[in-house]
Amino acid sequence: MKTLTFPAFLTMLYLVTIPEGAHAQPATPPPPPGWVASASAGLALTSGNSDTSTVNAAYELKRDTGGVIVLKSNGLLVYGKSQDVLTNDRLALDGRVERKLSTRTSLFGQTQYLRDSFKAIDYLVSPTIGLTRMLVKDDRTELGVDAAVGVVWEQNPGLELQTDGAVTAGQQFARKLTATTELKEKAAALWKMDDFGDALYQFGIGVAASITAATQMKVEFLDTYKAKPPLSTVKKNDIAVLVSFVYKLE
Repeated sequence: MKTLTFPAFLTMLYLVTIPEGAHAQPATPPPPPGWVASASAGLALTSGNSDTSTVNAAYELKRDTGGVIVLKSNGLLVYGKSQDVLTNDRLALDGRVERKLSTRTSLFGQTQYLRDSFKAIDYLVSPTIGLTRMLVKDDRTELGVDAAVGVVWEQNPGLELQTDGAVTAGQQFARKLTATTELKEKAAALWKMDDFGDALYQFGIGVAASITAATQMKVEFLDTYKAKPPLSTVKKNDIAVLVSFVYKLE
């Protein structure tokens, strides 16, 4: 019977006690995406007893080269007429620069712009600085929150320009339901420091299904709530359901 030497015994002990795959080389992380962009557009037309037309266009843009700086921007335009009467006129733009502090936490500077005729907002501009935190991030799910402070300028028809401090908070969620279907949800709030009751709340949720590797069809629900409209004739809440075709650039 062959005697087991001490070095051989140590080798056997290592192979038995170390979990399978622990001594394998770590998987190479995927390369940073670089520039990622998408553009979407939708159109609805009716004629006969009533002539209506509604168009929506949107974009999303992100630049992440693997460094500490990440750039993001998105925009949405909704414009509609019924019997030659304007029924929708809304433009929202958002630009953000993030500086990574860790794998899940970033410092950011952001500027929001909103023009909404039916909210009696000629323009609302709010630059802010804050922190964002990714609470969940894996292959299928992302959940992040952020908070910021800054300033807000709001111009309403026939009124003086309002300037105030601003506090903002936001939440973003994305979930891959299947290999070809994705759910996205986003909520944001802006409060004025002089009157926290004068707030703007925005919520959106949508589902996009892939047609090809670069194209999708998307259905989206949007809700905009202005707690204190500038005019008594303006309703606080506006809801829109958008159907659009999306083209992705990666």
